[in-house]
Amino acid sequence: MKILLNPSPEKWQKHLARPAMESAKIKEIVKPIFEKVARNGDKALRKFAKEFDHVKLDSLLASQEEIQAAAAQLSPELIEAIALAKSNIEKFHAAQATPELVVEVMPGVTCSRKSVPIQRVGLYIPGGTAPLFSTVLMLGVPAALAGCSEVVLCTPPNREGNIHPAILYTAQLVGISKIVKVGGAQAIAALTFGTESVPQVDKIFGPGNQYVTAAKQMATKYGVAIDMPAGPSEVLVYADETAIPAFVAADLLSQAEHGVDSQVVLVSPSEDFAKKVVAEISLQLKSLSRKDIAAKALKSSCAVILEDTDTAIALINAYAPEHLILALANEEAILNKIYNAGSVFIGNFSPEAAGDYASGTNHTLPTSGYARNYSGVSLDSFVKKITYQKITPKGLQALGPAVEIMAANEQLDAHKNAVTLRLNYLKTNKK
Repeated sequence: MKILLNPSPEKWQKHLARPAMESAKIKEIVKPIFEKVARNGDKALRKFAKEFDHVKLDSLLASQEEIQAAAAQLSPELIEAIALAKSNIEKFHAAQATPELVVEVMPGVTCSRKSVPIQRVGLYIPGGTAPLFSTVLMLGVPAALAGCSEVVLCTPPNREGNIHPAILYTAQLVGISKIVKVGGAQAIAALTFGTESVPQVDKIFGPGNQYVTAAKQMATKYGVAIDMPAGPSEVLVYADETAIPAFVAADLLSQAEHGVDSQVVLVSPSEDFAKKVVAEISLQLKSLSRKDIAAKALKSSCAVILEDTDTAIALINAYAPEHLILALANEEAILNKIYNAGSVFIGNFSPEAAGDYASGTNHTLPTSGYARNYSGVSLDSFVKKITYQKITPKGLQALGPAVEIMAANEQLDAHKNAVTLRLNYLKTNKK
């Protein structure tokens, strides 16, 4: 992990460039997958399972027997931990619900707005190098709270054609019964077009690698919405000498182990502190089961020394990290100046891993700088807001003339006429 001393703002983009394949190359790979799934349905999905996952699938759907047997394969401690996480996530997301808004904007003119669940949603759960059953909670819980009528889960199987039991168990815990053994871009294509086994959905959720991200963006061209372009995971830690180097190193490694294309960044006013963190990283890395993955991710990561606080804040907002950890003496003052981040963890005892699993916030967050213009997944992600208006005869008589004038000045005669006809009717039928 290299250390950069006070790099100029002109060089930030170069130094902090996320590791990525060329988007054009990824699209070239994803596009024919979409075309084959659209054309051949389940047949294409089975072919891709054999090609990419090295497994022959008799059925693309997890059976009820497989789902029911999952709990017995998990330890009581894991089941208890999942229950705690589910409870916290439910509490935080249920509190996000908003009541119907009703406003009488003028006498006789009432406007309202309420949340309506998106009917059909698809959840993509990565299951390749790490089975992310926690993501089932992060997506399945708000989908259930929102009242989505159909929830479809896609996740890649292992070489025996099985889905990790923790994913199966967590899915049934949150009420998901349609579980599809399909991963990668082909899963996104299946949710986009629908196949014999996979229902077509209205919106797709979930993180994934660069191929999944590209596939989700391609899905939008076919009228399917997505939560966000969530790609490889990342974290930025802003820490001074009041932080504990071992904690900071552990937080950086917790994201580096996600994948070789993950990125971790340390920002600090102290070079001496940064060196202590780098030493801790080397020490902790040795004992990790995914140390080879983390080590590769660290090659595209860095520690940035910025003595000036305002400059450090400017770098953070420019980078727009998925996860931001503030371990500083004046963290509250810094917090109020951060406007580009997916989720923020405040203080030495708020590890990013808590948000990944069980604190209650959602871990499906914008990456690759998309925190500049996207929010993380929330209850709102699973609903749409519909507005309503009800106008009484007296209300139209008060409002109508203004509408007539505006429509006439835009030269939209039919708009004006829609109001004029009603006003004339009220005049001639006045009692």
